[in-house]
Amino acid sequence: MKDYLRKHPDVRTIRVAAVDLNGQARGKRVPARFADKMVTDGTRFPFSILNLDIWGEDIDDSPLVFEQGDADGVLKPTERGFMPMPWLEAPTALLPIWMFRENGQPYEGDPRHALNAVVQRYRARGLTPVVAMELEFFLIDDSGKTLQVPPSPRSGKRRKAAETLSIRALDAFDTFFTDLYDACEAMDIPADTTTSETGLGQFEVNLMHCDDALRAADDAWLFKMLVKGLARRHGFAASFMAKPYADYSGSGLHTHFSVLDQKGENIFDSGGPKGSAQLRHAVAGCLGAMHDSTLLFAPHFNSYERLVPDKHAPTAISWGYENRTAAIRIPAGNPAARRIEHRVAGGDVNPYLMLAAILGAALTGIEDEMEPPPAVTGNAYAMDLPQIPSSWEAAIEAFEHSDQLYRFLPKELIRNLVQTKRQELHYLAELSPEERVELYLDTV
Repeated sequence: MKDYLRKHPDVRTIRVAAVDLNGQARGKRVPARFADKMVTDGTRFPFSILNLDIWGEDIDDSPLVFEQGDADGVLKPTERGFMPMPWLEAPTALLPIWMFRENGQPYEGDPRHALNAVVQRYRARGLTPVVAMELEFFLIDDSGKTLQVPPSPRSGKRRKAAETLSIRALDAFDTFFTDLYDACEAMDIPADTTTSETGLGQFEVNLMHCDDALRAADDAWLFKMLVKGLARRHGFAASFMAKPYADYSGSGLHTHFSVLDQKGENIFDSGGPKGSAQLRHAVAGCLGAMHDSTLLFAPHFNSYERLVPDKHAPTAISWGYENRTAAIRIPAGNPAARRIEHRVAGGDVNPYLMLAAILGAALTGIEDEMEPPPAVTGNAYAMDLPQIPSSWEAAIEAFEHSDQLYRFLPKELIRNLVQTKRQELHYLAELSPEERVELYLDTV
């Protein structure tokens, strides 16, 4: 880890950063000459820093602040190590960190530790989740009073229409995407295919499948940071907010996953198109926890503007084969690659919490040998099915009072997130729609 800076003597400063409950990077800037100390000893900041609201403010009634004296946690480097920050002008390195207690135990309010605990439960059963993610985002000109598509750097023109799977839309921002792929290569983020999507200036980048779920979440978190930073270098904004334009579909973060046994074989593969009993059990677990864990898939006020019928985001708690109107889709293809696609989450999520909820619920279904309802065929929007919470307030309420989530999420994290979201709910009510968009555009 220390060799990175010796091989990159041009790096003058580093950033050490942990992920908070809202997916925000929280940390410090440090001169590169003190980097060895960061690697060896870590750093310290208050536990409460991972429990700030979307504005970066303390949670008013959090016991972490005054009741516990705003005590420090110990932040240590993750196994990821140093990596470049290509969106900054000066050569700079990022060192991801996560939080521990003074006695060396993981801090239960750290989202990365929450996901790691779920992964360890799989490992204890001799299982390994394999994860891939599809991240949608918008390129936006936010220099005026209203949001609009940026002019193409090539033509200087704005294309004010959805251009689904348009090569022309990709070519219009070729310089940005070329720089993005170069940056992903430098940061070892496995960016694969890019497509243009159904929204104004909307694109999707797929991250390749990975048999380390913690690394997959790291990749998604780092990718979001990179895209937003690099877009600003190109003179426009990139946003993962769920729905910046009322009249167009919003941005999702679709997660594909399978599970390998100790022999490296996919336990979802039955040799045919329907998948195994374990696949059905995992689907049932995901469906059973979906209502109560919606807050992790739709964590913000704006998230619920995306979850509306007929706008390419699921609203019913349902599953189906090759059915994109369902919350859970089982893609066709080679049986050896049989997998589950979880389609509820928006682009505005914390990837660690989202993945902890998906994989934790799936493992619950496998452990309990749960059976799902019949797979839906046709338009799930038009069916009488159990519904995902349709409002932020309802999702917070369901999350707070759930009996299921304690099976795979720490009590302290659940408490901290509920307090965070209740505070945000209170203050967001005072903002105009325009102010909400301005808030979420760069943060989520």
